[in-house]
Amino acid sequence: MRRERADERTAAAAVRTQAGRNLPGPRRWRRLRRAVGSWLLLTLAPWLVRLLASTWRVRYSGPGHPLQRSRSQWLAAMWHGRMLALMPLRHHRGRWLGVLVSPSDDGSLAAVALRHFRYRIVRGSLSRGGSAALRSMQDLLDHGGQLVITPDGPRGPRHTMNVGLAWLSRATGAPILPVACAVDRAWRLRSWDRFVVPKPFARVHVHYGEPILVPADADDAVLEVVAAGLRQRLLAAERDAFAQLGVPDDLGP
Repeated sequence: MRRERADERTAAAAVRTQAGRNLPGPRRWRRLRRAVGSWLLLTLAPWLVRLLASTWRVRYSGPGHPLQRSRSQWLAAMWHGRMLALMPLRHHRGRWLGVLVSPSDDGSLAAVALRHFRYRIVRGSLSRGGSAALRSMQDLLDHGGQLVITPDGPRGPRHTMNVGLAWLSRATGAPILPVACAVDRAWRLRSWDRFVVPKPFARVHVHYGEPILVPADADDAVLEVVAAGLRQRLLAAERDAFAQLGVPDDLGP
């Protein structure tokens, strides 16, 4: 499974090179676009997102739904591209939920928006030597906190799942709560995660899956099975949510 994920990353890099996205010109354009986007995010985006979210029609479902209001510890898993659709919802914001944010420049921008909606930021990564982040996450969970993780972030490939989340569940005893999201009308960015921005008055369906608890004695093989099963649960739940909205899903390439 690890080899398959590495092959996916290599293939994605080859596609970018073949499409000419790694040439000097496109790279400079991406840097300029990111600089402009950073300024907009720091100054305007949080208020615009709050205004936009106030028009959305949101439906919640699933057996894990009561957990979102509980004070017990849990680990929420959602896809990176759904962050903006889920971040400003009234059941999520303002509760100081912990969010694992990468130490990259993009992560710094995301942290600005998350703090605006009163989330607690944990900087680090499950896939790259994050001992300090791990200690922060452990402390948060030990004190009854909840933590949100995007397993395919911060760089993808989209909808991939490593064993980091399952490992953290085993280490802390916190159950994993799959959170799926579907939107009937949205702008989708041309980024690796096809970042979703629901349009005004969009219908948003949020599904909380059955919590997954990883046994303390689970070995590495079990962690791989848990990770693969979690990925399939998230994808299946989102397909079903899109079907209930009566629109095609956006899970393809």
